[in-house]
Amino acid sequence: MLSPFVRTAVVLGLLAAVSPIAIDMYLPALPTIERDLGTTVAGTQATMTAYFIAFGLAQLFYGPMADRYGRKPPIYLGLSIFGAATIGCALAPDVETLIAFRVLQGLGGAAVMVVPRAIIRDMYTGPEATRLMAMVMLVISVSPMLAPLLGSGVIAVASWRAIFWVLALATVLSLVLTVVAQPETLARQDRVPIRLGVLWAGTKVLMTSPVFLGLTAVGGLGFASFLVFIATAPFVYQSAFGLTPTQFSLAFAINALGFFAASQFAGPLGARWGMETVVLRGTFGFAAFTIALLAFTLAGLAPLPVIVALLFCANAALGLVVPSTMVMALDPHGEIAGLASSLGGTLQMLAGGVAITATAPFFDGTALPMVAAIAACGAVALAIALPLLATGRRAA
Repeated sequence: MLSPFVRTAVVLGLLAAVSPIAIDMYLPALPTIERDLGTTVAGTQATMTAYFIAFGLAQLFYGPMADRYGRKPPIYLGLSIFGAATIGCALAPDVETLIAFRVLQGLGGAAVMVVPRAIIRDMYTGPEATRLMAMVMLVISVSPMLAPLLGSGVIAVASWRAIFWVLALATVLSLVLTVVAQPETLARQDRVPIRLGVLWAGTKVLMTSPVFLGLTAVGGLGFASFLVFIATAPFVYQSAFGLTPTQFSLAFAINALGFFAASQFAGPLGARWGMETVVLRGTFGFAAFTIALLAFTLAGLAPLPVIVALLFCANAALGLVVPSTMVMALDPHGEIAGLASSLGGTLQMLAGGVAITATAPFFDGTALPMVAAIAACGAVALAIALPLLATGRRAA
């Protein structure tokens, strides 16, 4: 019998995994989609950028909705939109239509990223919340490790469109899971009316908080580096290094494994060292490994094993940073946890979309543009974390 803590982690993790699966499962099919729809690498990458930007902006809506109506109604709405858009993706006749339905997918998928974070804040704070966040991420880790393999298996026996039909089925199962296994965590007396004045006041508090913005930026830059990798690695690994879709999926899973394995230590280390120290050390590791990878790449000393190994180490460092910064940013704002979660998620996803868009013009089929963009994220994250956390985050 699972404890309530573990049961909550499993349910929230399965819900939150829906959106990552929508990204990770079709990664091995990107070159195939490019050929089948007669588009370009940039056009195919636009299907991901559109998803990320819509996903980010939609979080601004679901957070206040979760604070007003409770945590479950936004999940129902988001999954319904996501499921309908997924069917549209499966039937898309051209890349423009696919992009349009990916926008709708992002608008729906945002709900199952925002609301679980608010549920965690309803139930726990501090290291306990970090431990639950890390356990949720452990469940989510099934996605980047297994979803690309599942996607490569699907395209081995069917077309890339079948991937979206599988996603549609997963959406239905997620709706059922929400109905039967996830209790409502926001009491009626604690719900906040949706008023522009209230939203503006809460947004003003968050947008004028150096701590909230700084922690969101540090976590967002780490997240942006991973989104750059997601958007470019299928082409780099399969075209430049000649990997098959299945081989790419395995290489991708190695990098994801580093992140999610390390994330399980974020809570215990936060209780032992203090969460500020965990974030500082993790950010330093992220920056050091990515800058070292850039140096090796510029020197022509970065074959595929070196790239995979150093990205594994960098993502392991991020496993300490991302869940910790999420919890630390929300901790002082329990009364507007939904709004804080949605605004933080929006800023992070927009950072990812900007990073992908900025990298696209320089993409030449080699690893260098991808590695340079990831290293830039690491360097800027460290530059923000050092002055923010070295003197204590609560003083800001």
